[in-house]
Amino acid sequence: QVQLAESGGGLVQAGGSLRLSCAASGRAFSSSNMGWFRQAPGKEREFVAAISRSGIIYYTSYADSVKGRFTVSRDNAKNTVYLQMKSLKPEDTAVYYCAAGYGNTRVQNEYDYWGQGTQVTVSS
Repeated sequence: QVQLAESGGGLVQAGGSLRLSCAASGRAFSSSNMGWFRQAPGKEREFVAAISRSGIIYYTSYADSVKGRFTVSRDNAKNTVYLQMKSLKPEDTAVYYCAAGYGNTRVQNEYDYWGQGTQVTVSS
């Protein structure tokens, strides 16, 4: 089992940067695909980015809306996954969730464990 806790959210001006962290507990972290999702007010939760489980190469995946601006990474020694966000836009405003799972990294239903979320607000 994996327990997840996000941190690093906050209020930032458009064009600014934030780095979200997701600390995981449990032995399964290194064998889990890790994903970031977000949910804006009045909208459905959507995929943001993901990174594959530990291996020789980490595979990453991004939503088109964040490609080139966001970077996902993981530190298995710290049981933590990160989401570095740059050139933030007001439309990036949302609650950001991290998730752990074993299936398709872009699909919400493939994730078994979720954090509580952290609010990111980008002002114009």
